[in-house]
Amino acid sequence: MCIRDSPIPLSPPLPGYTLPVFAVAAAKAALINLRNTTEKLSSVSLDLLDENAEIAIAQVALLDSNSALAITLSNPGDNLDLTRNTPIWALVKLSPRQEEIEEEILTLEAGEGLGKTATGEAAIYSFARRLFTANLLPLIPEDKIATVRIILPQGRELAKRTSNEAFGILEGLALLGTSGISQPLSAADHLEEFRGILREKVKRDAYGGQGLRNLVFCIGANGYSVAERLSIPESAIVPTGNWLGALLIEAGLYKVDSVLLLGYQGKLIKLAGGIFNTSSHIADAKLEIIAAAVVEVGGDIAAVRTVLQAKTADEAHKKLIELNLVDAVFANLAQKISRKAQSYVKKYADVEMKVGVVLFDRKGEVICKNQF
Repeated sequence: MCIRDSPIPLSPPLPGYTLPVFAVAAAKAALINLRNTTEKLSSVSLDLLDENAEIAIAQVALLDSNSALAITLSNPGDNLDLTRNTPIWALVKLSPRQEEIEEEILTLEAGEGLGKTATGEAAIYSFARRLFTANLLPLIPEDKIATVRIILPQGRELAKRTSNEAFGILEGLALLGTSGISQPLSAADHLEEFRGILREKVKRDAYGGQGLRNLVFCIGANGYSVAERLSIPESAIVPTGNWLGALLIEAGLYKVDSVLLLGYQGKLIKLAGGIFNTSSHIADAKLEIIAAAVVEVGGDIAAVRTVLQAKTADEAHKKLIELNLVDAVFANLAQKISRKAQSYVKKYADVEMKVGVVLFDRKGEVICKNQF
């Protein structure tokens, strides 16, 4: 006899906060400590612009009468994020304000591990700067200016596991995002958001209008900069995150004529192996997929070993350039991605839909196209 367990209700995934929130919290703690050296801080309250949050402070120390250092630890909640428990340091220094000189009241600097743009500016983007302004400006004494240096001791190493270089962030992580809340990847919110964008692009056609019948799926934020260089109109772009399979089916159900997949090769080649959710936390066989393509184009066993011994898809791509196999291998992969994606849509949506592919490298340079 089979005894079936009663279903146990699952708790909703816990949201966490994005990296800018912890940087701002550390800076606020340091600034408070400068103003009140006797206050023992274990947390600070933050204005996230649309709600409030209480952020734990790991350590805070007064360095001298004009500077203090505070540390927070990143907590993205249930989000499978590589910055989990990453220490974020904020070094805050107060200087006298010179009334005869026009000065910035609050200056933000990139310390070790915080990335810089190609022009050398701190990779601190709009939302993060607004958070700093809202939370720090009210605390800066009227006769002082504040300089905040954000340091991510593990940032440079962690950045090697991201696509930061592809969209111009060098030497570390960035403080970017449009919200303080880190939505859990286990939630379907991201997929529903992307599905909503896709529907907006095509729904007018369902009502007899001129909805889009040819779409471009951008895999990752770096895809947008590549799309811009290729003169692809923003109106045709649908962001996908890792949810390629679900969104391809959705496009098929809306009778879209074609989809162009635009993404970093290390993500997109997973489709050549039949992996339609590209999150590395779900499945990751990039090197094996590339190695299979090496065999199919006539590469020898030494070339296969070279690929399999690479640490990343980017390194494998560079090795194939040295072996003069890169064009043949990635043409094979692009064709396979198109074929598998078209079969996937046919299987689950029962429609014929053309799927093209543009693969680019870590620096955003196109390495292969397979368009209709």
